[in-house]
Amino acid sequence: MARPRQTIVSLNDTPYYHCCSRVVRKAFLCGFDNSTGENFEHRREWVDARILELATIFAIDICAYAVMSNHLHVVLKIDADKAKGWSDKDILIQWHKGFKGTLLTHKFVKDEDLNEFEHKTVNDCVTQYRQRLVDISWFMRSLCEPIARMAKTITWPPKIIG
Repeated sequence: MARPRQTIVSLNDTPYYHCCSRVVRKAFLCGFDNSTGENFEHRREWVDARILELATIFAIDICAYAVMSNHLHVVLKIDADKAKGWSDKDILIQWHKGFKGTLLTHKFVKDEDLNEFEHKTVNDCVTQYRQRLVDISWFMRSLCEPIARMAKTITWPPKIIG
């Protein structure tokens, strides 16, 4: 039975983790689907590009990955010390590379004046983003969700043959 990552991941034991993500309903992620006659090989480039993009955002190193026809494997090394070494501004810059952020976090990065309440709000965001930038679940979500959305948009609904 599957267990939540928070009960499995222990950075005190090892920073290395092997993650696997599968598609649903016997769908194809990449390759040639003999049952429909469709070729989904172009999606492999989506996965490659997204993995490389996320490696520049997260404090997680990509050790290896493999994109299969209906799933992908990725071996990750969590670099918690890197994220701890980032300043508050560095954390927000990293976060903004891949995510929208808030009006206040953008103001902070631009060195605009913030009142006490706004500073507290930004500090709360920084704490949350620092945790997310070393979180395997956030990494995998950020990898899989955009690819699933693109695949659904481009190939949905599936063709009915016969």
